[in-house]
Amino acid sequence: MSLALPLFRAARRGRPAFCALRTARLHVSSHWNLKYGWLAYMLGERITPKFSEYSKVITVDGNLRSGKGKLAQQIAQELGLRYFPEADVHYLDKVTGDGTLLDSKFNGNCSLEEFYNNPKDPQGNSYRLQSWLFSNRLLQYGDAMEHLLSTGQGVVLERSPYSDFVFLEAMFKQGYIHKRCVEHYNTIKDLSLYEFLPPHLVVYIDVPVSEILKRIHEKSTPYEKKVSSAYLQSIEDAYKKSFLPQMSETCEILQYTASEAEKVERVIEDIQYLKFDKGPWLEQDDVSLHYLRVLAEDKLQVILPTTLPFYIPEITVGGLEMDKLYYEYRDLPGRKYAPGYNADVGDKWIWLK
Repeated sequence: MSLALPLFRAARRGRPAFCALRTARLHVSSHWNLKYGWLAYMLGERITPKFSEYSKVITVDGNLRSGKGKLAQQIAQELGLRYFPEADVHYLDKVTGDGTLLDSKFNGNCSLEEFYNNPKDPQGNSYRLQSWLFSNRLLQYGDAMEHLLSTGQGVVLERSPYSDFVFLEAMFKQGYIHKRCVEHYNTIKDLSLYEFLPPHLVVYIDVPVSEILKRIHEKSTPYEKKVSSAYLQSIEDAYKKSFLPQMSETCEILQYTASEAEKVERVIEDIQYLKFDKGPWLEQDDVSLHYLRVLAEDKLQVILPTTLPFYIPEITVGGLEMDKLYYEYRDLPGRKYAPGYNADVGDKWIWLK
């Protein structure tokens, strides 16, 4: 099955090229997932009987090098939850069919290294990066939600699309991006998260910027070491002044210092003592949870709001250039057809094409 039609329509509408390309990749499986979800419900499958005490969505947040990944893994292991590492720029598609790394022009046309080397890049790399990371976090959140609602097993994520905006605020405060980028991001974020439910619990690790800088210079790549203390402080400020107060209205919040976060037994005890007695999850039933599951399974619908044609120069590419990019992508090994149908990489179902 060719993926050309949805991408061509996206390009003709002037959608952001990198999002349109990803939308095309997700097109094939979405309709099957949608039909399967409704069929399962009609046959009597219900979600709430699968839920247990720890059927929760937990996110672990903090500044760069705050130790959130280690703590998230430990929480998942102790409570029997599924761990989702932080989504990066390659979350959806990292390698081609023959194992070579996918060129950045097919994955957001952005670069983390370029951001650290030149955060005020006039070509708009900083906002392309942030927009691309948000959409990757959104897809990952959809995957996590799908897993929870399909199996009943809770999930633990490093950051989420709900906390992603702290980087946007920090970028704007440091003059890395324009106000139009903030306006575009907020519009897309509101549309994207409208039908999702927030986490049950946010765990925040509070590490002073001085300690963050020390850890970065000890363990990070050369380009990451160029990050400024002002940018890190802006991230911390956004967490404390915006994110945590907002999330406290709909979910539980646990905050720890770096040393406290290392005492995993205490963190687990704190989680076990929580009542989880607030937020929109309490208002759900089998019908509403089924609708949410159908949405989470349909990755095309999850990502669609990020491809809406709101023009800003940082992320918009013309139709002709988009058309060229698309056919370049299709010429890559294993990318001409849907997964499983590409003879050039040895797919065995090629005869079903």
